[in-house]
Amino acid sequence: MFDWNDLRYFLAVAQHGSTLAAARALKVNQSTVQRRLGELEYRIGQPLVRRHPTGYRLTEFGKVLLPHAQRIGQAVTAFEEQVDVSWRDAVGVVRVTCPEPLMNRITNSPLLDRFRARYPGLEVEFAMSDRYVDLSKGEADVALRSGDTDDGVLIGRKIGDSLWAVYASGKYVERHGRPERAEDLERHALVGFDESMAGHRAAKWLREVAPNGRIVARNDSVLGLLNSVKASIGVAPLPTALGDSEPELVRLFGPIPALTRIWRVLAHPDVRHTPRVAAFFDFMVEEIDTLRPIITG
Repeated sequence: MFDWNDLRYFLAVAQHGSTLAAARALKVNQSTVQRRLGELEYRIGQPLVRRHPTGYRLTEFGKVLLPHAQRIGQAVTAFEEQVDVSWRDAVGVVRVTCPEPLMNRITNSPLLDRFRARYPGLEVEFAMSDRYVDLSKGEADVALRSGDTDDGVLIGRKIGDSLWAVYASGKYVERHGRPERAEDLERHALVGFDESMAGHRAAKWLREVAPNGRIVARNDSVLGLLNSVKASIGVAPLPTALGDSEPELVRLFGPIPALTRIWRVLAHPDVRHTPRVAAFFDFMVEEIDTLRPIITG
């Protein structure tokens, strides 16, 4: 029948006696108050106020409706206050899935301390995996994920960029030389993913640029790649956030455009706006400036 929100303008005019004073109280333009009040009167079918030289006065019909509108206003205020209390008192566990290296970098940053200070009733529990955990099945509440996602249902926000480059240890370079470009990789020992990670974009890229390359070690995680490269076993693509942070590693070339993706914070719509999940999701979006060097390096 009408927009419930328009009752705010009727109540403000009734309380303050003019559209100008109502506009100041609501922090909007006077024209907005006049327009929304006029729309309410049009939808109801009768005038609620009359303009007089000293201001606005309620019509008889307006006087009849005023106490009902006031009760609605009080109920909305009580509802909003309860929502605020629910947000402030959010309690429980937020289950966050992300790769293990990212979890290590987050826990070594001030992010979680700031989150706990704001939401003392919430605990963050990490489910570490380089594979995509299914949020629709409730396996986690929030995902910090880079790359493409096949689930178009998930709600996401960009929080950074995922950049990859090719690395080797300083010792490996001293012994075997330094590949300068992707075409050189077939002449070097390579570290790659095993079959469980064959669909990862880094595994696909390595197969494309070095189809005859010699894989000397296979891993089921990015952290495994990192440790193998640090052990001077071979050469591998790694996230720049990890590779650049290791003093014994040398960035050989990159970032590689074909491996560049974005990092997102993701949640399923069924839980996105629950207090505990929304608290963590929105906090991460607010902390983009802190997350960016953690994610990208």
